[in-house]
Amino acid sequence: MPKIVVNAFLTLDGVMQAPGGPDEDREGGFVHGGWQAPYADEVMGRLVTEGFADADGFLLGRKTYEIFANYWPKVTDPNDPIAAALNSRPKYVASRGLERVAWNNSSLIKGDVVAEVRKLRQQPGRTLQTWGSTELLQTLLKHDLIDEYRLFIFPVVLGAGKRLFGNGTMPVALKQVESATSAKGATYHRLERSGKPEYGQMG
Repeated sequence: MPKIVVNAFLTLDGVMQAPGGPDEDREGGFVHGGWQAPYADEVMGRLVTEGFADADGFLLGRKTYEIFANYWPKVTDPNDPIAAALNSRPKYVASRGLERVAWNNSSLIKGDVVAEVRKLRQQPGRTLQTWGSTELLQTLLKHDLIDEYRLFIFPVVLGAGKRLFGNGTMPVALKQVESATSAKGATYHRLERSGKPEYGQMG
């Protein structure tokens, strides 16, 4: 049964909108696109590549699907592990607006996203991964469908933009199973579910 794994590039204040470039996602008048670029380095690149390696498939929202589908099919280098994974493995696209998806091995989820994701979790495999897909993530968070987080957190605060954890997120306790820090101050946290939050009294 595959785990649902969330991969997210985040600012210190939790913004995940348009890390990759100025025109990636300007929705809501967002003017900070490309905020991740100054922190790119070998450590973060290696962790991203390693993350793609264990994906059996990808769960994507419409906007992320369209961004990926416009770029990755053009990357035909067989030695590019990210392109190889994205271009060959199944992609499940949650969208109310798309009529069809043409990228290799893509299929539409048009009905009840929660029910369809639960069906996908019954199939064999290691991980179904999300990248980006902020709106889809809110649905997964509200229905407690996420098994693992791989968070790349960068030392920048933007104060506005789409955030990973929105209102309606279900409470959950997590345990850290891997971490790393880059020379440019970015941190990586791999976190798995460990039940419900526990509470106590300090002192």
